[in-house]
Amino acid sequence: MGLFKNIFSSEKKETLDKGLEKSKTTFFNKLSKAVAGKSKVDDEVLDNLEEVLVTSDVGVDTTLKIIERIEERVARDKYLGTEELNQILREEIAGLLSETHIGEETEFTIPETDGPYVIMVVGVNGVGKTTTIGKLAYQFKKQGLKVVLGAADTFRAAAVDQLQIWADRVGVPIVKQDMGSDPASVAFDTLQSAVSTDADVVLIDTAGRLHNKVNLMNELTKVKRVMQKVIPDAPQDVLLILDGSTGQNAFEQAKQFTAATEVSSLAVTKLDGTAKGGVVIGISDQFQIPVKYIGVGEGVEDLQVFNKFEFVDSFFK
Repeated sequence: MGLFKNIFSSEKKETLDKGLEKSKTTFFNKLSKAVAGKSKVDDEVLDNLEEVLVTSDVGVDTTLKIIERIEERVARDKYLGTEELNQILREEIAGLLSETHIGEETEFTIPETDGPYVIMVVGVNGVGKTTTIGKLAYQFKKQGLKVVLGAADTFRAAAVDQLQIWADRVGVPIVKQDMGSDPASVAFDTLQSAVSTDADVVLIDTAGRLHNKVNLMNELTKVKRVMQKVIPDAPQDVLLILDGSTGQNAFEQAKQFTAATEVSSLAVTKLDGTAKGGVVIGISDQFQIPVKYIGVGEGVEDLQVFNKFEFVDSFFK
């Protein structure tokens, strides 16, 4: 099928295949049981398939869309064998993701801007937020871009220390203040530094607390407002980091953060250590927010630009 052309390097594709191995194996074990003893796709197979998709963390709403599409094909084609189900699923999921017009990039790039491109990174503690920032800094620098980090998660000393370690490791400057400082003040200083040094990309880390939606909204709004005193359209991207290994909890975090601030892109981490890779399909479909990056390993090269065609190809390979 032309849709699944090879657009990654073979090394990247191998990493993606390996990273999704647990999800793929679990999914197809469930699928095999769902169609055991059946020669054609009937109502019982569809009911079983629905359960397979939901328990694979695709999400109820997205699962129902996929089932509906397959029902339409069964009605149209009159007879579909269960041996065709793998290919049908692959096509329908790719089609569903294609309708969102997301996940078509293959490289770490940023749009053309007058001055630094500012990415404000949000997400609860423990999802891999600071690590993702470090890996992004590495990838952007590798593209020849000048990167500045801002340690605006001032509520945890460990967050600032961890970001400093990444700054040292990647070889990029970091702007930070004492623990307990005003996050907006750190963001302001970071953008001033980025402008004065002609930086291309700014990555701002923010606090990962989700105890109160109103407080979170107020804090992130203040950080944005203060940044706009330096760069009027900052941040150009609000990147939400989600832990793919938490499955349905990642959906809930996405709901909370999209209600608290205008999230414009997503990164789903820790997909290599989980059988919950289906969550990427559901999140892509339900939130209509681009999944820009996925984490499929601990190595600095294991953060990849999400490409829906390659993802589906690896998942159904």
